[in-house]
Amino acid sequence: MTKLMHPAQTLLDAPDGFRIEIDAARQRADIILDRPPLNVVSMPQRDQLRCAFEVLGAHEVVRVIVLRAIGKDFSSGGDIKGFLEASPEAVSKLAWNVAAPTRCEKPVIAAARGYCFGVGFEISLACDFRIASETTRYALPEQKLGQIPGSGGSARLQKMIGITRTKDIVMRSRRITGRQALDWGIVTECVTDSELESATDALVDELVQFAPLAQRTAKKLLNDSEDASLATAIELEGHAYGRLRSSDDFREGVSAFHAKRKPVFTGS
Repeated sequence: MTKLMHPAQTLLDAPDGFRIEIDAARQRADIILDRPPLNVVSMPQRDQLRCAFEVLGAHEVVRVIVLRAIGKDFSSGGDIKGFLEASPEAVSKLAWNVAAPTRCEKPVIAAARGYCFGVGFEISLACDFRIASETTRYALPEQKLGQIPGSGGSARLQKMIGITRTKDIVMRSRRITGRQALDWGIVTECVTDSELESATDALVDELVQFAPLAQRTAKKLLNDSEDASLATAIELEGHAYGRLRSSDDFREGVSAFHAKRKPVFTGS
């Protein structure tokens, strides 16, 4: 494993319930949930996962980050007992930690099979791309505990699928399949269980071909303009486009297009 150097590194010296793998040749990093059998997410793990995205976001080799899990289930959710034991300060950081994939400048893919409940679903919703297996079952079951989703799940879902379908999932603790999640626009792709890894690999290989600066710009622009008016979003897009026009990668892209060759992007 490549050593990660970052101010948050010390929090990752003994990761709780997950591990990090870096494939420098493929410019890929995997954050792998690994607490069998259900990959329950502990309270300390939430803070560590945030740090993992921050560290990998600053890693010069990594272009794409994949969040996946060991076993037949992505995650059954959070450690319920941990909520009762956590301090108010720790609980107040739940949504901030889970939003780490959204804040990360690099593309983040969540690949899930089996149970993807509670915080497992919420952190998937914070990623840029979601690939589901046909075995995947998504749910926000907090109502059964006398609670509501506390890490951005209901808010993100409402943006994606509207208030009616969000109420159906949140207020009834309803489970939906990977195929239904695709139909509703929650996931990017739904594949057979045996194809989950290959579909994830293919998306990673596709994303690393694009210009790094343009991808970072596109992600930030789309996130920042999500709640903006159409006029504001178009103006922001224009400013971002103007900045990229002077980039080395844009000049390389145009040159490669006219020369009918593959571009070599440097991220500058």
